[in-house]
Amino acid sequence: MSETNQLAAGLIEALDRVLEERKAQDPTQSYVAKLYHKGLPKILEKVEEESRETIEAAAEEGTDHLVYEVGDLWFHTLVLLHHRGRTGADVLQELARRFGVSGIVEKASRPAKESAQ
Repeated sequence: MSETNQLAAGLIEALDRVLEERKAQDPTQSYVAKLYHKGLPKILEKVEEESRETIEAAAEEGTDHLVYEVGDLWFHTLVLLHHRGRTGADVLQELARRFGVSGIVEKASRPAKESAQ
């Protein structure tokens, strides 16, 4: 694994640890604890907000603001994952599973979603 990949994996591991620790912290002392305390609707609201801001930044000239907003989006999606009992490491494993597989082939191999009844 390259040094950059090791750094990225190490950062995800560190974020996963911190995000788990925040679940037990006082919501008046931690932004993430406050999100967990407010529950899924608030976390989804933040992911939606950050998604919108990322799209807006992508339409601008330059890319510095885009990188900033993607950082916010990634962070809030990690909070969402942890709220639902998953981790950033789970996403890295999924991406590793898909690596080198055609997107068309991978999508075709997915099971059909069950329709809501």
